[in-house]
Amino acid sequence: MDGVELEILWSNLIGIVTERSKALQRIAFSPIVREAGDLACALFDLRGRMVAQANTGTPGHINSLAFAGAHLVRLFEGKCEPGDVLITNDPWLSAGHFFDITILTPIYDGERLIAYIGSTIHHTDISGYGIGAGARDVHEEGLWIPPLKLYERGVPNPVLHAIIGRNVRTPDAVFGDLAAQVSSGHAAAEHLIALCRRHGIDDIETLSDEIIQRSEDATREAIRKLKPGVYHGESQFDVPGGQVITLKTAVTIDAQKGAITVDFEGSTMQVPMGINVVLNYTHAYSTFAIRSCLNPELPNNTGSLAPIEIKAPLGSIVNCKYPAPVNARHVVGMYVPMPILKALHQVMPERVLAEGSGAVWTIQIQGKKPDGEPFTSSMFNYSGGMGARATKPGPSATCYPTGVAAVPIEILEAAMPIVFERKELRRGSGGAGHSRGGEGQIIQFRMLTDQPWLLNAVPSRLDSGPDGVGGGMPGKAGRFQINGRDVSEPRKLTMQADDVVLLETPGGGGFGPPD
Repeated sequence: MDGVELEILWSNLIGIVTERSKALQRIAFSPIVREAGDLACALFDLRGRMVAQANTGTPGHINSLAFAGAHLVRLFEGKCEPGDVLITNDPWLSAGHFFDITILTPIYDGERLIAYIGSTIHHTDISGYGIGAGARDVHEEGLWIPPLKLYERGVPNPVLHAIIGRNVRTPDAVFGDLAAQVSSGHAAAEHLIALCRRHGIDDIETLSDEIIQRSEDATREAIRKLKPGVYHGESQFDVPGGQVITLKTAVTIDAQKGAITVDFEGSTMQVPMGINVVLNYTHAYSTFAIRSCLNPELPNNTGSLAPIEIKAPLGSIVNCKYPAPVNARHVVGMYVPMPILKALHQVMPERVLAEGSGAVWTIQIQGKKPDGEPFTSSMFNYSGGMGARATKPGPSATCYPTGVAAVPIEILEAAMPIVFERKELRRGSGGAGHSRGGEGQIIQFRMLTDQPWLLNAVPSRLDSGPDGVGGGMPGKAGRFQINGRDVSEPRKLTMQADDVVLLETPGGGGFGPPD
């Protein structure tokens, strides 16, 4: 394609998906989407290949959406009509747990299918156990929505809507967020149709071929510049209940083919609590770690992801098999980049980070307001310090690798009967080094209620802090307390009205020997 025309079309595609993603974020009901940006939005061609993603979103959602979109296109090939909207939250087909619901909208110009627009967001509630790790299998964790049509020729599927409405605790919030996904998809469709008509093209297939091929070629060329070989990395961290998880990676750089393979052989096998990770989610954070070091300026699509292969033993904690519980899969999944970065430190030390705090600390609260109305908290994320960089300290209280923001405490206090007594940086928690690790944070809260309430908490790194790299010192481990007593349990806890919860998140590891 002509370079000028390609750039015009490409910038228009990015504008369409980014505008729709930001609109979705603005109109969503859940604070975790509206305030924290826990979402993804992407455009797919007729073959189910992710062509363009919005410039906002989380890696776990974005790269998992690439798989979910491909699966839905394949499953509904030849079965869609104008006005249809597809849905699923199948953990093994999409983003790894029931809370993340994927919506895919076929885009029709008249009766002609020209593309698909998809989004994945984290919903406040999906019934079942909740966001914690205490379920014994996936069926205890919530409502499983197989690949179905949420709308058929523009008409809501009454059976599916009734099932969802009856099986969630906060149906207004869930349907509000689903409506936000559907409406943003319809608006994106209108913009894409207008773009195709304006440039006289019937669909985006030729444009997609050009974008994806150029992205793949550029990624392979970047890999060819690296030193070939096999490089190993390993990370260990404790999870609720005190169990230590090991993630091992062998990163193989094939400079001749321009390909990278990441193999998790030797990692911990899946466990009987809900921190197991499906391969889609492992793939998402593995490719994010590599691409952020290799060629972050290139578009993220099916082409740029193609040269990176991810392997993990079936039944391992990073490639779990049914019916493993998965609702708190981020507890392990967000550590996936850490051993990869340790391996890449041997190849491109100036581009990697030391270990950070890893998984954001997730708290879910369920209870009743003083007037008796039930509430389920939106997931709010509390991050520790990021690992230090070669020439800069690690950012403090920053969600890495997920990239979501913490929901402001004012929003939470307005949405439910909670009061925050402390929220401050945890000074001195970052590891020493030539560059110092980022600081964790301290959060203390209690509930303004006169009756018991339920707490799902999944903190990690309570026994040992993140490793430094290149001679840097480790960051401090975290601390989770209830009424001044250390707690580390994977199960849902029944709390009393006057209980006080304290979180001290880990600091990031240092980079290089201390000066």
